Amino acid sequence: MNPDRDEIGKILKKAKRIAVVGLSDNPARTSYQVSEAMQQAGYEIVPVNPNCKETLGQKSYRSLSEIEGNVDIVNVFRRSEHLVGVAEEASKIDADVFWTQLGLESEEAYRIASEAGMTVIMDRCIKVEHAITK
Repeated sequence: MNPDRDEIGKILKKAKRIAVVGLSDNPARTSYQVSEAMQQAGYEIVPVNPNCKETLGQKSYRSLSEIEGNVDIVNVFRRSEHLVGVAEEASKIDADVFWTQLGLESEEAYRIASEAGMTVIMDRCIKVEHAITK
């Protein structure tokens, strides 16, 4: 049920600000590596992790609701059982896109996010999609 590659490319070209839920401050973690690559590609990365104060030189927020301003993409690096809660929180901040990384899917989270008007992309790596759709 993901948008096609052309649509994903348009989403990534339009987006400027990505809130990354579960972004670790450990450079060995995939969330850090993917977010660092997206930051280097010109996106503003907003870390969301209550266990970190700062990641990639940016203040880390405890939750999506603490972020000021618009969020274009909520990119999720949390286990599938947490996706429903993250989708519910994302729907309250008026994010444009709800994106889950490889291996992460939830029909209920998909329903919540899409009913809130978000475009939903699941089980796709944002870094890979960015490289493919440039």
